[in-house]
Amino acid sequence: MSEPNIFSALILGLIEGLTEFIPVSSTAHLLLASHFLGFRTTGNTFPVLIQLGAILAILSVYFRKLLDVALTLPSSDRSRWFVLSIFVGFMPAAIIGAFAHGFIKDVLFETPVLICYVLILGGIVLLVVDKIKIKPRHFDAMAYPLPLSLKIGLCQCLAMVPGTSRSGATIVGALLMGADKRSAAEFSFFLAMPTMVGAFALDLYTYRNEINTDDMTLIAVGFVAAFFSALLVVRSLLAFVSRRGYAPFAWWRIIVGVAGLFGLYYAG
Repeated sequence: MSEPNIFSALILGLIEGLTEFIPVSSTAHLLLASHFLGFRTTGNTFPVLIQLGAILAILSVYFRKLLDVALTLPSSDRSRWFVLSIFVGFMPAAIIGAFAHGFIKDVLFETPVLICYVLILGGIVLLVVDKIKIKPRHFDAMAYPLPLSLKIGLCQCLAMVPGTSRSGATIVGALLMGADKRSAAEFSFFLAMPTMVGAFALDLYTYRNEINTDDMTLIAVGFVAAFFSALLVVRSLLAFVSRRGYAPFAWWRIIVGVAGLFGLYYAG
């Protein structure tokens, strides 16, 4: 196994940013790429910690909207409702993630074959959902009913299995419950912010005494690469899914999953 290096960190950071907000599972892509590159940092923290770069990309794109929510929170029912709906959607992942953190990192993150099969299965599910004709009833991601937000939050918990895709789980859940494609993707963006910041904080706290200077250098490189590549995706994704749907991402998942299985079989 080769030593982790800056070039690998750069490649992995680009992969994180390009895949975080589309339903293909950034974690699966990072873990498989890290496996074949022989890349690993202390506690396998790299895939989680560089997600903050992708979160900053979301914040930069939605800065004005989020600032308006913050400024009008004391006076606007709409702003308060939006914040409450994101909180309700976030809580299931916060609770389950805190209790299952060790199992997720020590077992699920270390099983690349499982990741490949989950990628393929998720691709099939996404293809089926994309073909189902469900008449949308919810078009505004900032005004989802609280029961809908909670159900989407429960769907997000499925993404604790690497390969499921956090954005894929939330988007599929929203679509099946009557959201249109654009608002489903946008709500997934908003829900990502507290969820990924929470995962970042938990990993950083857990391994705070073990992460060394070399790890931090690699994480910083991946962080910057993730920010700029995620910025590109966030600015273009909503228009893309409104036109093309989610079938292209489903086929990509299946291709990557099958390629990963072949790679694991022949390369180990």
